[in-house]
Amino acid sequence: MTISQAYDTDQADLWDVVTNPERIPRWFLPVSGDLRVGGSYQFEGNAGGTITKCERPHAVGATWEFGDQVSWVEVRLVPEGDGRTRFELEHVAHVADEHWEQYGPGAVGLGWEGAFWGLANHLDTPEATITPRRPWSGRRRPTASRSCGSAPRRGPRRTSRSAPIRSRPGARRRTR
Repeated sequence: MTISQAYDTDQADLWDVVTNPERIPRWFLPVSGDLRVGGSYQFEGNAGGTITKCERPHAVGATWEFGDQVSWVEVRLVPEGDGRTRFELEHVAHVADEHWEQYGPGAVGLGWEGAFWGLANHLDTPEATITPRRPWSGRRRPTASRSCGSAPRRGPRRTSRSAPIRSRPGARRRTR
């Protein structure tokens, strides 16, 4: 399964969004581990795996291990000009026939649209965070070490504790 979307940001910024352990939780999930080639990572409450590829600022790849299943994810960043960059995600999974019969294309692709939504919101309002549904138990969140493509930090340190995500202007809300 491949899904892509172009965003109004340059390749360097999108690379930082995708590989910086301080920015990843602002649009996807909290992550811990060693985010360099050969290192292991874990998304809180979701998949973990091993970083298999890092080609700054073009591509990052990893195994995607959830339960007893292993699949492969690669993110490619392609400049499109005018300050826009395409975020392309490929998720390759070999699923059992009965799993495919039950879920169809949702057997491997369900959920990624939420990541794309979070990414669009983060790029629109970078200081915003995604607020977890449940509060933490008082212990510190696990953290990830510098990513495979991270540059030395310059300027003031940002924290992930900031304003909640706001809807884009003109966005419609669905009610049930």
